[in-house]
Amino acid sequence: MTKLAPATGLPRGVRVDRTLRAARALQQQGQLREAEQLHQAILALEPDHLGALCGLAGIRAQQGKCDEAALLLRRVAGAMSDTADAHAALGSMFASLDRPEDAIPCYEKALATRPDDAEVYNNLARALYKLGRFDEAIAVCERSLALEPGFADAHRTLGDMLQARDRHGEAVVHYEMALAMRPDDAATCNNLAHALHRLGRFREAIAQCRRALAIRPDYADAHHNLANALMALNRNEEAIAHYERTLALDPSRADAENNIGVALQALGRFAEAGRAYERAVRLAPRGAGFHLTLAHARPFTAGDPRLAAMEDLAGDMATLSEGDQIALHFALGKAFADLAEHERSFRHLLAGNALKRRHVAYDEAAVLGVFDRIRATFTRELMGSRSGGGDPSPVPVFVVGMPRSGTTLVEQILASHSQVQGAGEIDDFGVAVSTFARSKDASTGILDLLPALSGGQLREIGKGYLDRIRAAASAERIVNKLPSNFLYAGLIHLALPNARIIHACRDPVDTCFSCFSLLFSGEQSYAYHLGELGRYYGAYAALMAHWRNVLPDGVMIDVQYERVVDDLEGEARRIIAHCGLAWEDQCLAFHQTRRPVLTASSIQVRQPIYRGSVGRWRPYARLLAPLLQALEVEPPAAGSASAAAPT
Repeated sequence: MTKLAPATGLPRGVRVDRTLRAARALQQQGQLREAEQLHQAILALEPDHLGALCGLAGIRAQQGKCDEAALLLRRVAGAMSDTADAHAALGSMFASLDRPEDAIPCYEKALATRPDDAEVYNNLARALYKLGRFDEAIAVCERSLALEPGFADAHRTLGDMLQARDRHGEAVVHYEMALAMRPDDAATCNNLAHALHRLGRFREAIAQCRRALAIRPDYADAHHNLANALMALNRNEEAIAHYERTLALDPSRADAENNIGVALQALGRFAEAGRAYERAVRLAPRGAGFHLTLAHARPFTAGDPRLAAMEDLAGDMATLSEGDQIALHFALGKAFADLAEHERSFRHLLAGNALKRRHVAYDEAAVLGVFDRIRATFTRELMGSRSGGGDPSPVPVFVVGMPRSGTTLVEQILASHSQVQGAGEIDDFGVAVSTFARSKDASTGILDLLPALSGGQLREIGKGYLDRIRAAASAERIVNKLPSNFLYAGLIHLALPNARIIHACRDPVDTCFSCFSLLFSGEQSYAYHLGELGRYYGAYAALMAHWRNVLPDGVMIDVQYERVVDDLEGEARRIIAHCGLAWEDQCLAFHQTRRPVLTASSIQVRQPIYRGSVGRWRPYARLLAPLLQALEVEPPAAGSASAAAPT
């Protein structure tokens, strides 16, 4: 006979099962007090309930109350039996103690006798995920959802794992499914915000963070993610306030200190930024990412104590996570480059890039195939037959090119003009295109739709972009300097025929080596292998040659970085004239313009023009053979003047 919970009429097992699941979810979210209350409620009904005893033991251990945890574990041992429930409960206890390697065999034993338990599969997936076994974890979580498609926790778990594999679009789908079933789950809102951020959908990320904070106002991670999204939209002062709120809630958050530094650096407040980076390093001296941001903030000189600290950390490299190993290699690469120890620098860059490449899903054939397909689609005939449509606004300006090619410099020159606003690297055009494509046929991409698009539909795309940028900026010209918009140059012209495109160019080897020297915050998946990087550059260069051939005169100009260095005024005047604006002398004093700059060039564009980045690759020439071969560049002869370091 089924026992009933007092004064309910519900089967006790159903109520306890549901309560235990809620308690575990709260515990995973760090809401220990609330989770403890639910575990205690279960134990009031069933004093020897294994799941509740194990969960409560885990909470006590997390609270540092080891004696109480040990007493609870003795009760667990006394109640243990060789059943699926017992093994599952013991696995959950190990998971709560952050011992996934011990939890996994317990979950596997539980599933051996009860193979249809969706919750145990979900818990096993989380344990595998903790150990970095992401692909196994995804497969196990998918098994959980096959058994119980409406399992909100499993949808959130799968979203977390897909994010770990940089599959952010798929993660968004699962987070949204979880929220449809459990709309008041602050953690899922927060994780969805993170995925949206990684997709460049910053305004949507902000909305989800605010939703999470409406549910849990003291949610430190949601404040932090909100600050990240605000900073991506150049709302740096607001971002700093939320980073500070994060630190007020959790003073150990070195990442918040570090990101305060990033925001201050974007605002040109370099001394304050350096102090924030130093605070982050003090809070987390083994956090190699914080050493990396500090390394880029200030050049290294002989005897620099920062280098000694990083070399000490490198001596213990095997104990660092792979993410920290990657960051430390890039930081040491920067340090030794500053000290002109080129071979030591390159060894670290090579090691850091190789480790990063292992974590990047990059299908070179598929990516280069997209370049070929774009060229095949945007023919002269198509461009001619579709011209005359689109939105006629002259507001949009696009600065495109490879990363590290001078796009930030071009934007800064433009943004120094009184009638121009620099919006930074925003993906609003890509979002407008994908939104339009989904509205027509969710399974069809824009290249398939394009031949049948009318002028009105092209205008719809252009208006969608304008609506997005005007929501955050207002000026006669609004500059979008997302480099990868070069992929859209043909569509930009069809949807926005009066938009102006500026293609920033730089020496191919300097461009690629600069990419290889930088650990990108976004996903530049092609940049971590010299051969792949060179081949990607070749495909990009071929596409830009195609755009020159099919775009009408006056739509796009090339601006060569080296020419800007040699003749700043001449090139700046050409840039301003191309955008249909009258010349203003302050465009020559771009380094004095006070506006947020979030890219890796934020320090350089606050300085007058200089030649230090021209020919930067030459001291490394003999180490760059795979890149030079892919670019079809002859290496300089040994001992030649061209092989010397730039002056």
